[in-house]
Amino acid sequence: MTGPPTAGTRPDEVRRHNRTALLRRLHVGGPCTRAELAAELGLNRSTIKALVDGLAEGGLVVEQVSAKRLGAGRPSLLVLPQPRALWVLAVDVGVEQTTVAAVGFGGEVLGSRTWTLSRGASSVQDVVGKVALAARRLADRLGGSPVGAGVSVPGVVRRDGYVHEAPNLHWTGVHLGELLSTALRRPVLVGNDAELGALAEHTRGVARQAADMVFVSVDVGVGGGVISERAAVRGTGGSVGELGHMVVRPGGRSCYCGCRGCWETEVGEDALCRALSLPEGSARELVVSELRSLGEQPELALYRLREFTDWLALGLINVVNLLGPELVVLGDLLAELPPVIVDEVAEEVRQRSLVSRAVGGIRITTSSLGPEAKIIGAAELAFEQAL
Repeated sequence: MTGPPTAGTRPDEVRRHNRTALLRRLHVGGPCTRAELAAELGLNRSTIKALVDGLAEGGLVVEQVSAKRLGAGRPSLLVLPQPRALWVLAVDVGVEQTTVAAVGFGGEVLGSRTWTLSRGASSVQDVVGKVALAARRLADRLGGSPVGAGVSVPGVVRRDGYVHEAPNLHWTGVHLGELLSTALRRPVLVGNDAELGALAEHTRGVARQAADMVFVSVDVGVGGGVISERAAVRGTGGSVGELGHMVVRPGGRSCYCGCRGCWETEVGEDALCRALSLPEGSARELVVSELRSLGEQPELALYRLREFTDWLALGLINVVNLLGPELVVLGDLLAELPPVIVDEVAEEVRQRSLVSRAVGGIRITTSSLGPEAKIIGAAELAFEQAL
């Protein structure tokens, strides 16, 4: 709820604050009546009317009669965000594919373009060029320009877009944000892919009601995003969340980071392929198909994925003990795990985590956004500034 303005606040600052709160409510919460907006934002109806009228004049919203009647009298007007009036560019730079999407006010995907990549063989210049081309084509199709851009990258990255390291892309010391800003001719915000997965789930997914959550992502690598007290935890250089490089098996397999026995070597995509008796580097579609098949055979799933389940549980026990979230969301390939495996892992964490036993109520669930989480997170990163 919006609180009262502080002493000395200028009227234009109050209006801007209220307008931002209203835009944010419509963007995340969707259509609602003026009366609902007034109640949720703690503003009087005349203020809401002035704000909505201003947004309507600018084409950002339209009003229509709500099908829901609240007693006798005039019907309530429903305020609906107009996606094409305000849209951002969202980019997910993956290890094996990159997606560029136009996402409108309210979260609607207005269009997207995707292309495949050779693992670890994509140059920065090639990615920037293709993103710029895709952005131009989307803008031509929509007949306008994005008000911002957000980019997801699988690596250690600052918000200004400096990529310290993206090992699976073979990128080190890359000024990605600067290069994309020049190519797109607008400011670009960049975030770690798992961090943006957490943002997406917290804004639009299964973690909307959670104040503290951890998003654990398994694609080619393993990453993590952390939300604490409803705010993202990033660290000074954007390095919070490198969960894949916890050492869980000293003397285990070599990891590209230079260590042995990182969690990523035991639960990453290649480890999952080994557990499924598939060649390392198998197509994602094949891995997902195999997991879904096992989902229909619980006993076989428990047998074939026993060792994988043990390592996944061990890592999550460490994560829960360290961060104490109320919710852990499993994303990307982990979201495709058979339900019996997720249940087994959750039970292991409940029994073996000190924090879980002491606090109780810690939940482990799969992503509700699936493979779209990172592109949605990139869009929300851009909207945070645009709104």
